[in-house]
Amino acid sequence: MQQLDQGENRKYHTNFLPLSSFAVAIAVLGLSGCLSNSPPRSLAVATQSPSPVAVPTTEIDLEDLLQESWNAYRQRFIQADGRVIDREDSDRSTSEAQAYAMLRAVFADDLTTFARTLNWSENNLKRTVAGKRTDQLWAWEWGRDIQGNWKIRDANFASDADIDAITALIFASRRWQRPEYLQLAQSKLQDLWNLSTVAMPNGNRYLIPGPTEAFQVRSHILILNPSYFAPYAFRIFAQVDPTRDWQSLVDSSYQVLENSTKLSKVNLPSDWVSLDTQTGNYQALPAAHSLRTEYSFNAYRVWWRLALDAVWFQEPRATQFLQRHLKHLQQTWSSTKRIPAQINLHGNPLVNYEATSQYAMLFAAFSLIEPAIANQILQQKLLPQYRDGIWEQDSAYYTQNLVGLGLFPPTEFRQLLHPTN
Repeated sequence: MQQLDQGENRKYHTNFLPLSSFAVAIAVLGLSGCLSNSPPRSLAVATQSPSPVAVPTTEIDLEDLLQESWNAYRQRFIQADGRVIDREDSDRSTSEAQAYAMLRAVFADDLTTFARTLNWSENNLKRTVAGKRTDQLWAWEWGRDIQGNWKIRDANFASDADIDAITALIFASRRWQRPEYLQLAQSKLQDLWNLSTVAMPNGNRYLIPGPTEAFQVRSHILILNPSYFAPYAFRIFAQVDPTRDWQSLVDSSYQVLENSTKLSKVNLPSDWVSLDTQTGNYQALPAAHSLRTEYSFNAYRVWWRLALDAVWFQEPRATQFLQRHLKHLQQTWSSTKRIPAQINLHGNPLVNYEATSQYAMLFAAFSLIEPAIANQILQQKLLPQYRDGIWEQDSAYYTQNLVGLGLFPPTEFRQLLHPTN
């Protein structure tokens, strides 16, 4: 069955609904990695064959493939002015999409696209009150209003997008020797810390997904998205913003990731969870809530983000988490050679389709702990979905990004992980 990233599961990046309805929703990101087992630039890839044996192989140049897919993405999804278009959702734009483009542009050494995308975002996603900018974070959604005018449709921010954009700015400053990018990153870090992290009486500081009005339900109750946690980014932020304790977010991220998976009988991360900081208890969100506690399109990114921390900063907690919490998916793959796109807390499939975006994130993780499975996923689930620079469908911007990031060898980028002076 062909993998699908469409239809009912498009709620994965609905992101924040207006606060007046007290609903907030979703966003997304991805990248790949391994330590001594990082995939070579040229991969031996099995061509499609009806027979499970004696499958011929052809050489695939990973670097060329990633460049081709970036070129196709740029032409299909990024306007000349730097606006990234979500063609599956009324041609809107999101802070998530802009941040993905910036991150991929740095990886592709594409300064022109990076600068255009950043410029459009800074000009159009500014959060303002009475015409005055309130902070350096970005409004998460821009598109047509009911009168047909293009404008910010929701001024709330999505912290994962700002994290990815700031990471891209720091990398860009180092890759292209542009100190103004570092200065902008530092100004954004101040607002990210002040507006999107909360210190609790238990001594921990947590990253929240957006405004406190939406995610700090009561003084001690937080709604969290485990896939927003980016320990590698927090370490990089600490390098350029030493006045704030970004390391505390590394530690709380691993704490939440490890403990929240206990909600799942098969130890999988969930898209959204609730934490009572007084008791330390995690709970599933009510069934009537707009956000879901299940393994789905948000949670995929946990695999990629921890693979990055394992590769870039040799974090043992990352490797251990992947080894422990991928077991159910590894067993499912070994027995059926397919993994459903959504799984409930009991470990049962919620849908009968697969997701190319999930396979890209799993490629990143399995490249680190089970390279043979990573290669099987590449050959059987990813490459068959690739044609002329596009993964799966030419309307699926989310899929293009997670695959492009998931296949990127993180070892290629180690020289930018630390300041050059």
